[in-house]
Amino acid sequence: MHKDEFARRRRQLMKMMGKGGIAILPAVPEKTRNSDVIYRYRPDSDFFYLTGFSEPEAVAVLVPGRAQAEYVLFVRDRDPLRETWDGRRAGPDGATRDYGADDAFPIGDIDDILPGLMENRSRVYYTMGLHQEFDHRVVGWVNTLKAQSRTGAPPPQEFVALDHLLHDMRLFKSRAELQAMRQSASIAVAAHLRAMRFVRPGCKEYEVMAEMLHEFQRNNADIAYHPIVGGGANACILHYHENTDILKDGDLLLIDAGCEFDLYASDITRTFPVNGRFKPEQRAVYEVVLEAQQAAIAQTRPGNHWNEPHDAAVRTITQGLVKLGILKGRVPALIKQGAYRKFFMHRTGHWLGMDVHDVGDYKVAEQWRVLEPGMALTVEPGIYIPAGMRGVAKRWWNIGVRIEDDVVVTREGNEVLTAALAKDPDDIERLMNA
Repeated sequence: MHKDEFARRRRQLMKMMGKGGIAILPAVPEKTRNSDVIYRYRPDSDFFYLTGFSEPEAVAVLVPGRAQAEYVLFVRDRDPLRETWDGRRAGPDGATRDYGADDAFPIGDIDDILPGLMENRSRVYYTMGLHQEFDHRVVGWVNTLKAQSRTGAPPPQEFVALDHLLHDMRLFKSRAELQAMRQSASIAVAAHLRAMRFVRPGCKEYEVMAEMLHEFQRNNADIAYHPIVGGGANACILHYHENTDILKDGDLLLIDAGCEFDLYASDITRTFPVNGRFKPEQRAVYEVVLEAQQAAIAQTRPGNHWNEPHDAAVRTITQGLVKLGILKGRVPALIKQGAYRKFFMHRTGHWLGMDVHDVGDYKVAEQWRVLEPGMALTVEPGIYIPAGMRGVAKRWWNIGVRIEDDVVVTREGNEVLTAALAKDPDDIERLMNA
């Protein structure tokens, strides 16, 4: 993503902050995996959203209206020895040259410089609670300024939650963000297609996952979350993650997997028969879920509120379960009682963006948020009938179906980013048996 995109975001945030504020964003620290091995570093989404800078041990500071420099980065200094072992560093010069900082300093100088930037600022925009050690440092700088206030430089008088402003910005995707999300979706679609063509009775769930991971990596993408590859009874476990069982002839396979490209996530679920042919009961349940998803996507449009797609999915699923004889009673009464929750126990979607469960409020002033152009979300209804469910005929047992697509609200309605991936049952069978 071009550095002009990050500059635009910083300008937008500083305009909302006003000249009396200062924003402080620390990068997330590296995390130990085990012994002396660290996890592959992935920058904090909020920090990267404003900076495009992907190194640890960094702090971004925004000081609206400051004549010398409004955007200051504190970064690791250049170190030839450490760079030989751990990779290149931008250093302060690179932070200004390549990442658009107005000024940059070694991270070791932050205690000497940052308190001075806070002088004459009435508000500190900062997200408390994410980095407790850094929280203490920020509070310490403010307290130091308060102790020195007799010298005439007034200290900040209040803390403001930075994430409240920043997350509302992240909720609305720009053209550049949508392009990254389309690419992420395209790679994930290719991975799911590869899995459909690979699956056969007798293969292992982890072998299917390996096919998908290879497709991600060959396109310079990483996993957005640990894939769910659940065959048979495992499809009825919402967050199944072992991915170790043998896939059996006659079972369904549910795959929930998405990738991260340029730090933007995709999130797709498809359910299909291991042997390439739906059994009548499997197809019947599948078609109810597909109809529910289509009804929910139709309600994903500007002017509707967040819960309207979910309401549409609930109505369709309840009607379908009654038609199949799995639920008994009048549809309005069953919805009011929540009878469907026995089979459909999760929401129909979530925000999507830099995080797979992306930031943004679902309610504003206790009211469901109205959908607006630029918002991105998933639409993913499901039906899950594990073995042994009382009152349900055995022929329905171990059928777990979820269908999930990535959708962006547009001025005219919506754009389904993952529409290229087959989900009609006839199309799935043709694809698997080609």
